Amino acid sequence: MTPATLKLMIASIAVALILAMSATWKVQGWRYGKQLAEQAGLHQSDLDKISSAAAAQVQADQGKRHALEQRLSASEQTHYRKLSDAQRDQDRLRDRLATADVRLSVLIAEDSASCNAVPSTAGPVGVVHGARRAQLDPAHAQRIIRITDDGDRGIIALKACQAYVREVNQR
Repeated sequence: MTPATLKLMIASIAVALILAMSATWKVQGWRYGKQLAEQAGLHQSDLDKISSAAAAQVQADQGKRHALEQRLSASEQTHYRKLSDAQRDQDRLRDRLATADVRLSVLIAEDSASCNAVPSTAGPVGVVHGARRAQLDPAHAQRIIRITDDGDRGIIALKACQAYVREVNQR
């Protein structure tokens, strides 16, 4: 074997080896590319499922929120109606007191030990038979009506707050 043939043989083996490695590299690249494409497809389908589930959850939450807003609106309307009814009733009572249509009176306790007996007013017999009553001054009656009006408003507001808390906590 001559050195030129040996060099040619070594060169041809090197070229064959390079071609084999290049072909192997190319085939491996195709296989890995295919696996990566399959994995990307699976990943994309998982992402699609997750996003559709998230969209459904958001839509369900929006539906719940809308229903809660409607219930709270109905509760607010009920509260407003009760408050305006109470205000109208108080105004009507205040007007009747001012025109002396109605008079407020209190029952007088029959205490034999008391020496300061308030005489009852003469007038028609009331609902309570035999009990002595004293009529209140109209100014005092107006103050009592204002106090009860404030109390009624407070109770109505408290009930509205409790209803609001109940509705929000049900969610």
